[in-house]
Amino acid sequence: MAIGDPFWMGVNYWPRRKAMYWWAEFDAGEVREEFAMIRDIGLTHVRFFLLWESFQPSPDRIDAKALRNLRGVCDSAADLGLKLQPTFFTGHMSGPNWAPDWLVSPRPRPAEGRPLVSLGRRTPSPNAIFNMYTEPFVLEAEELQLRAVCGELRDHPAVWAWSLGNEPDLFCQPPSADAGRAWVARMVNTIKLVDPSRPVLIGLHGVSLHADVGFRVDHAAQVSDLSVMHGYSIYDRLARHPLDPDYVPFTCALTAALADRGVLYEEFGVCTRIPNRASGYQDVELPLGVRLHQFFCSEEDGAEYYRQVLPRLQRVGALGAFAWCFGDYIPELWDRPPCDFFVHERSFGLFRGDGSLKPAARAVGDFAKARPTVCAAERTVTLPVSPDVYYQNPAAYLKDLYNLFGSLSSR
Repeated sequence: MAIGDPFWMGVNYWPRRKAMYWWAEFDAGEVREEFAMIRDIGLTHVRFFLLWESFQPSPDRIDAKALRNLRGVCDSAADLGLKLQPTFFTGHMSGPNWAPDWLVSPRPRPAEGRPLVSLGRRTPSPNAIFNMYTEPFVLEAEELQLRAVCGELRDHPAVWAWSLGNEPDLFCQPPSADAGRAWVARMVNTIKLVDPSRPVLIGLHGVSLHADVGFRVDHAAQVSDLSVMHGYSIYDRLARHPLDPDYVPFTCALTAALADRGVLYEEFGVCTRIPNRASGYQDVELPLGVRLHQFFCSEEDGAEYYRQVLPRLQRVGALGAFAWCFGDYIPELWDRPPCDFFVHERSFGLFRGDGSLKPAARAVGDFAKARPTVCAAERTVTLPVSPDVYYQNPAAYLKDLYNLFGSLSSR
């Protein structure tokens, strides 16, 4: 992309009435209705997720019905003028990890492991999954899925990019950074053999700035077409406060420094209170006896957060920004994963569960309708060391780099 090109404005999508169950309970009319809502607030891009178990019920078979439904999703997007980014190998999502039953291994899961959901049910088994970056039969299964899906959609006008995963280290970590880079390279090459024209990326998140978790930002940049980052000031202790408007722009600029190229900020947002009331903390009980002191904001504070962050992202040279996420989930989903334990996942939406606009939707829509463009970065991050040295101990540099970055106005 070049200075002056359109700044991509998008949203991450799960249906507000179906969440992760939409492929199993597919409703084409529901998708078209919600895509129209996205278009109507001025957004142009949608990132969505191919739940692994829905698309690949066995290692050697891709579900034909899921492929037909996927094409229908793309047809609706094309009719509405939206550009889509399908995301493979989902995988980690909104607290739990979601795995087809054939990916669950006999190996015990670490005590600190995330809850595992398979076939739509939270698994009682304490098992882990096969390592998806090194296990031969899993690698072959992954390549089969890429060939099938990309082959089905390589000429579809709605598809603008392919993604290899969502925060993949939370689902499964490669044994080393070199193994992570090799896996990304292998998957990118598999796609390019089928569809050489569209960019391929992988959805890294803030943990890849804090530590070497097998996916380094610089390594991903070497073998993919586009760099992205996810970041949440409500989660990261690096943020100066839960609604710190400089945290997302800083992590975008740091990612750009590590990648040595521009960055699409692919996920950011805040969870709001249901029913709406003043911002504050709430104790949430998670699986495995974990207690979370979680920040929830008022709908008005959430809108102001977007108003502050979006222009700051533009000013650090970001290529675009995708909100997390399309909609709050309806109460009928609150007793199912992920909403049962991960209460904060119920309410990250731009829209409420009943489909009405939250103030954040208006804030994001106002920014999008102003037709923002990609700008030269007014403020950058300069690494004092090479990426190799940085990844030996990121904590030695992060806080100082943020202090040097300072604060931006929202003008």
